[in-house]
Amino acid sequence: MEENKILIGALIFFGLILGSNFVMYAIARGAARPGGGHWLDVIAKSLTANPAKKRDDMDELRRSVRELSEGGKESGKEPE
Repeated sequence: MEENKILIGALIFFGLILGSNFVMYAIARGAARPGGGHWLDVIAKSLTANPAKKRDDMDELRRSVRELSEGGKESGKEPE
């Protein structure tokens, strides 16, 4: 009886692996076609960050660091 449960569990496991491989194959094949992969493109665009937003964040960080470093220099000169 236990051997049957193990066998059924193993078959289900292999079925899941084969099914997921088939789905990945279908996605990759659809993306490789010219003009294909419409829903895959949407997923890829949603997962990648916008480069312009990254640049804006870095510019803001540079401005903040510059303001802090200039503020420290000015405060060091004033206590005369």
